[in-house]
Amino acid sequence: MFSITPRDKTFFELFERGAALLIRAAEAYSQLAQDFEHRADYVALIRQLEHDGDEIAHRTYDHLDRTFITPFDREDIEALIQRMDDVIDEIDAAAKRFDLYDIPASTPALIKQTDVLVKACHLTAKAVGRLRDFKKPNGLHDDLVDIHHLENVGDEINHGAVADLFRQESDPLVVMKWKEIYDLTERAIDGCEDIANTIRSIQIKNA
Repeated sequence: MFSITPRDKTFFELFERGAALLIRAAEAYSQLAQDFEHRADYVALIRQLEHDGDEIAHRTYDHLDRTFITPFDREDIEALIQRMDDVIDEIDAAAKRFDLYDIPASTPALIKQTDVLVKACHLTAKAVGRLRDFKKPNGLHDDLVDIHHLENVGDEINHGAVADLFRQESDPLVVMKWKEIYDLTERAIDGCEDIANTIRSIQIKNA
């Protein structure tokens, strides 16, 4: 049965639940980088959060199939929930590399990267929450600008970390392993910018 009411708040609730998972996954990954001795616990938590994110994505698609009137374009709803899921997937992929590659310790560069990621995910969650009233001046524009700025900061940290790898590390396998971890972490930060771009598109289309 189709819903015909535009007052359906289910999508916003699902978006906000997905955004909350972003924060939890980013914070767990940051804790992994700083408390490396207990990394297995954080990897397991991130793995569970990845499953939870998949469930929210499936529920969103299912609700979209059953809803006639949506708060904004269907393709934007799909893009938003998918891009949130993608960020958690990148975090999960990076976290699993520590056991897969038998990484013995964290690095200062990774700690900096994960700090940026946490900030980006918090801002992303704020922006997602503002979608309920995105037609009103509510700080959304500033949040999106700040996310873009953090993506640039993340790029700089990633470039510096990779450059240091090539300058300081003689073992090509170590270089390969860490470059992949840094790149996956940067892709998670990039994913927050992708979410910001989707939200900006929604805002423009519905202005």
